Order: sequence, then C-alpha cells, then structure tokens
Amino acid sequence: MADKIVHSLDSTNLADILERVLDKGIVIAGDIKIQIADIDLLTIKIRLLVASVDKAMEMGINWWQQDSYLSSEAKEKGMESENKSLKKRLERLEAKIK
Repeated sequence: MADKIVHSLDSTNLADILERVLDKGIVIAGDIKIQIADIDLLTIKIRLLVASVDKAMEMGINWWQQDSYLSSEAKEKGMESENKSLKKRLERLEAKIK
C-alpha cells in the first residue's frame, strides 16, 4: 500500500496572515489597575492597533501626521507656531520696556 503525500491548497503562510491582519486590522486592549482599600493608585490603559496605514487612515486614525517626532511637516508647523508665539511675547516685552 503506497502512502500519498497530501498538500493543502489552502495553506496559509506568515505573509498571507500578515496581509490579512494589516488589511482588516486587529485591536488588543487591556487595563491594569493597582488599588489599595478601594482607592485607585495607578491605572494603565493599554491599547494596541495593528493595521496598514491605509486602513488606519480609513478608520480616521492619523495621529502620526501631527506628531512632531514622526512628521517633518508637523515639526515645521509646530516650530512656526512656537516662533509666532515667541515673537508676540518679545513684542509685549519690548513694549513694556519702552
């Protein structure tokens, strides 16, 4: 009797799984609380979203575009805003001196 080797046509490799996760997105959430005598001393909320950039933007998530550490455009806007604020402050100080 000969043994047959059966190959699955529906086999899934890591790349396929990753593509599905990035396409659909996956959320992992958890809370850690430290209490003594029913008094909350520390609460840590952990939220993790794994998705492609396109999927995240489709869901309305784009915080990295406003983060000056991750976006040079956001950094420039932040620097412009800070520069305007400092100029106004300098003008007020100069007006007080005169």
